Amino acid sequence: MRLGMNEKIARHMGLCTVALFLGLGSVLQNANAQTFRPYSQSVGDWTHNYGNEVDVELVLAVDISQSMDADEQEVQRAGYVSALTSDEFVEAVQLGPIGKIAVVYMEWGGVGEHFVVADWAEVKDRKSAEAFAAQIAEAPLRQVQRTSISSALKKSVEMVETNTFSGLRKVIDISGDGPNNQGGPVTEMRDRLLSSGVVINGLPLMMKSNGTTWQAMLNLDHYYEDCVIGGPGSFAIPVRSKSEFADAIRMKLVMEVAGLTLPPPLVQTVSDRQPTRCGMFD
Repeated sequence: MRLGMNEKIARHMGLCTVALFLGLGSVLQNANAQTFRPYSQSVGDWTHNYGNEVDVELVLAVDISQSMDADEQEVQRAGYVSALTSDEFVEAVQLGPIGKIAVVYMEWGGVGEHFVVADWAEVKDRKSAEAFAAQIAEAPLRQVQRTSISSALKKSVEMVETNTFSGLRKVIDISGDGPNNQGGPVTEMRDRLLSSGVVINGLPLMMKSNGTTWQAMLNLDHYYEDCVIGGPGSFAIPVRSKSEFADAIRMKLVMEVAGLTLPPPLVQTVSDRQPTRCGMFD
């Protein structure tokens, strides 16, 4: 039986509390969220299928570049599997207006290097969430050399626009441990793709313990905030240690599925610091 509206609102507010207290550090939100225009498509070319309506079309775009060692890749995979099968995630899905989402898990590297590990699937309960997560857990690990965030974003939007689902929201969740270094300026690609109506959220991975790594010197969290994420309510959650990864993913997925953002003072805006030079590695 579907929940009444008042009860849904109350439980949805409870999810906000869950997201706030999952034990993660600061959450970065893009204060200057990019404006966007809904994807223009003629009415005659579009047929709505009510059976394929979902609350969110969610792309999980996961970095597998060579800078991610095998241990980090295993932690990353385990984190996604744990988050997708968590009580918080399943509850967030079921409390949506429609009560189901569509999700795809893609790994990416350089230009044209996109590997769909778990294709588009409808998730509406624990059984469907576990079935989707099992595909991720069972897939072999792979590694590629370059890091083209531009190409990964472009491919993600293509997958959103060509799937069979109709989502109230369209979200790309992109993770990575380094800046864009192939495929053209990342900001140009991001800004162009935002016109399709997607929101791009980020998960900058800063798990190297050595403070002299390029992730630390570059302030990868700032890079993601300024150069990668975009759209209304977009945010980035940095992961600074392997022990944080599972909690970070769980928090991020709950927020994306439930459509949550965190209010100040937990939000750090770009006005608090010098903007990042986004094209330094393009």
